[in-house]
Amino acid sequence: MTLFEGLDDLLPDARELYTDLHAHPELSMQEHRTAGLAAERLAGAGFEVLTGIGTTGVVGVLRNGDGPTVALRADMDALPVREASGVPWASTATATDDEGRETPVAHACGHDMHVAWLAAGAAQLAARRDAWSGTVVAVFQPGEEIGAGAQAMVDDGLVDRVPTPDVVLGQHVMPVPAGVVSTRPGTVTSASDVWRIRLFGRGAHGSMPEASIDPVVLAAWTVLRLQTVVSRELGMNEPAVLTVGMLQAGAKENVIPDEAVIGLNLRCYDEGVRARAQAAIRRIVAAEAEASGAPRPPEITPVETYRPTENDEAATGRVLDAFRSRFGDDVVPMGPTSASEDFGVLGAAWGAPSVFWFVGGTDPDAYAAAERDGRLTELPTNHSPAFAPVLDPTVRTGVEALLTAAGAWLAP
Repeated sequence: MTLFEGLDDLLPDARELYTDLHAHPELSMQEHRTAGLAAERLAGAGFEVLTGIGTTGVVGVLRNGDGPTVALRADMDALPVREASGVPWASTATATDDEGRETPVAHACGHDMHVAWLAAGAAQLAARRDAWSGTVVAVFQPGEEIGAGAQAMVDDGLVDRVPTPDVVLGQHVMPVPAGVVSTRPGTVTSASDVWRIRLFGRGAHGSMPEASIDPVVLAAWTVLRLQTVVSRELGMNEPAVLTVGMLQAGAKENVIPDEAVIGLNLRCYDEGVRARAQAAIRRIVAAEAEASGAPRPPEITPVETYRPTENDEAATGRVLDAFRSRFGDDVVPMGPTSASEDFGVLGAAWGAPSVFWFVGGTDPDAYAAAERDGRLTELPTNHSPAFAPVLDPTVRTGVEALLTAAGAWLAP
């Protein structure tokens, strides 16, 4: 008996769970329905189940004799995005966010696929206990999209409530051809900082700008000057991305408001680069406010922080060997990605090596055509309203990848 025997029998349920979750997404730290489905499947497979960890986190423990302990992690939350994928199971859901606003919600990042992969992988491990030995800890984590879920589970006693793993494993669907698997030792995802910057002015009638200190103009100059942090203060061998994704000011065309708000995101791999870029942002924001005669200094509030995801070298080598044996040429090389993750929080809290990898979710024919025509940037990426991984072979590949990696430790 092998870990994969009878897997075909479980895949229809995995596909059904994925489409159900896709149609019923939930915002970060609000994943009550999703958590309930995860707990139900773990209990049905014979796992010991803990719920409500870090608000909505779910953990299942399956003990199967002597051997290593392997933790498998999937994130559960969706995004405040209006879906435009056109798939039959597209979301029309809405929810109330943390600021009390009604917002559309969609699984635009693929966490619904991650939940389906882990639920199916857990069921397969439970059904094939003769093929492995050890302990499996299945972690369904909330709040990855706000960089808070993994830490919330740790703060709620996760480390002391389950067996300590010898390795922590996780995976993410990405906009590369379905069937492809990629990982690397060392840095896999970037550090990320999300800041909210409040700029102050003095409001006035739109016909009398001389009576104002216009925060809209101040914000505009600040956004433009921030573009020079990467282009003029960092070298070509110091990769970083600085994106202003939010700019809010005013409510009426002929009213100059009192303040404006900028939301920015900084991503980089190196802590030295990160510190210099942060210092440059603070300097520019303060200087532009002073140049505009702002009545008070800007307020800078950190909103989200992600550490880089670092794959342990020895553990990654072990996973890659198993992947190559299972997937052959579908294991493709990769460099660090500019996306960010809080997966690394779990391994650090447990003091265990961790390995994170990527699984393709884009239709291979569509990807090949876009690559041939030079249109790869037009394909929907994670966080796009049009992002929805294809069912096949994405579901199968993700479940097989999870079982393959876990089997590298659990095989008798």
